[in-house]
Amino acid sequence: MKRREFITFLGGVAATWPIAARAQQPEKLPTIGYFGLGTPASESPWTAAFVQRLRELGWIEGRTVVIEFRWAEGRSHRYAEIAAEFVRLKVDVIVTDGNQSTLVAKHATSVIPIVFALAGDPLGTRLVASLARPGGNVTGLSLQQTDTANKRLEILREVLPDLRQIAILANVGNPAAVLEMGDVQAAARTLGVESATSEIRRAEDIAPAFEALKGRAKAIYVVGDPLVLTNRISINNLALAARLPTMYVTRDFVQDGGLMSYGPNFPDLFRRASEYVDKILRGAKPADLPVEQPTKFELVINLKTAKALGLTVPAALLTTADEVIE
Repeated sequence: MKRREFITFLGGVAATWPIAARAQQPEKLPTIGYFGLGTPASESPWTAAFVQRLRELGWIEGRTVVIEFRWAEGRSHRYAEIAAEFVRLKVDVIVTDGNQSTLVAKHATSVIPIVFALAGDPLGTRLVASLARPGGNVTGLSLQQTDTANKRLEILREVLPDLRQIAILANVGNPAAVLEMGDVQAAARTLGVESATSEIRRAEDIAPAFEALKGRAKAIYVVGDPLVLTNRISINNLALAARLPTMYVTRDFVQDGGLMSYGPNFPDLFRRASEYVDKILRGAKPADLPVEQPTKFELVINLKTAKALGLTVPAALLTTADEVIE
């Protein structure tokens, strides 16, 4: 080969190197930012349901999608840090599990789609413009917590027919919890029950809150919230020591010693959140995806706790329960 031809040949080969190198580089996988308000342990049933449904839809972690899990561990000061990190990572969609984290994420970005798996009154807390057409970059699933407060008190009255005083434990740093607290107070007035509010903002407030309730209540309604979820075992122990029957929004609390819960099936909501994520990763816009309501509500009763409190749960209520823990 002549010198000129050899140089031309080398030039042609060199020109193909960048193309070949690009061809060998793996394609960037879509990335989901999972914004957990509790801990991996406290939310494990929810994340398991979320990941499983994604797999069924073809999104396999590490193969067809990347999931970046971040955990606030019940500390609200972590919310802004996590949201900012997801924006820096340029994730394709953010999944949240509460009103506060959704509001913080919404403040951090108006571009990245946000799917909330659990939100109490998304209209009242201004997460969306309407349920049918959310607008903006946010959509997801509503808990209907405010609509079911009255039902929870009615169930509690079935176990405690002479109930005249109830305490409401709520994290007043959470706008959705404040709204639900107001609904519980209204429901209590309708039923002729006096209510005493017990406001908390951090884990350190829980024990003093119970101390302040002595002699002021015969039962306690615990408003669902990431802070109380993370500290549910402590809350249940304090309630049992104070001889206070508890009512919750989800079975997680009852499984760990609470008396009763009535509310949506949370793992089911996370499965359905995966379907929102699937649609968004395939090109759908959050603004066009209506906010959905829960389709399944569960009554869970812990008979072991009832026995420890010296309570007899009516047989009629047991037959309607979705789960009885013995």
